[in-house]
Amino acid sequence: MVDVESDGPIPGDYSMICFGAVIVKEGLEHVFYGRLKPISEKWIPEALTVSGFTREDTLGFDDPKNVMENFARWIQENTKGRALFVSDNNGFDWQFINWYFWHFRGGNPFGFSSTNLGSLYKGMVKDTFQNFKHLRKTAHTHDPVDDARGNAEALLEMKGMGLKIAL
Repeated sequence: MVDVESDGPIPGDYSMICFGAVIVKEGLEHVFYGRLKPISEKWIPEALTVSGFTREDTLGFDDPKNVMENFARWIQENTKGRALFVSDNNGFDWQFINWYFWHFRGGNPFGFSSTNLGSLYKGMVKDTFQNFKHLRKTAHTHDPVDDARGNAEALLEMKGMGLKIAL
C-alpha cells in the first residue's frame, strides 16, 4: 500500500515530496518512508501545504535517486515475486512513483500496473456509490505512512470480508 504527497499535480513539472509504503500483512510492521528533495523549481503552495512542509523544509530532503534506490531495495527485501502496487488514489500516487522509478532507476519494480483500493471495494460490494474509508482504523492525516497504514487496514478488512487476495 502506497501513499504520495507532492507539491503539484504531475511528476516532472512538480515534485513528489514524500511517500509512505506499508506491506499489507497482519501487524503492518514493514513500513517505508521517503522524503525527497524537489526536482523542479515549480511548486504550488496550496499543494505543498497539504503535506505540512514548507518549501524550505523540502529543499533539505534526501536525493530522489537515493530514496528510490532504497525503496526498490526495501520492496525486494519485503516481497516475493512482483510486488502489487495498491493505493487509495492510484491515478495520482502511481504516476509519481512510476515516473520517479523510471527516471531515477530505469525501471519500476511494480511493473506496469497498479490497483485502486476504492475501485476494488466498489467491485467487491457491487455498488459504485460505496466507499471503503469507513474500514480504516488509522486516521487519514496526509502523513503518507498514516494514510498508507489506514488503507492497508482497510484492505485487510476487505480480505476478512471475503476478498480473495494473496497477502
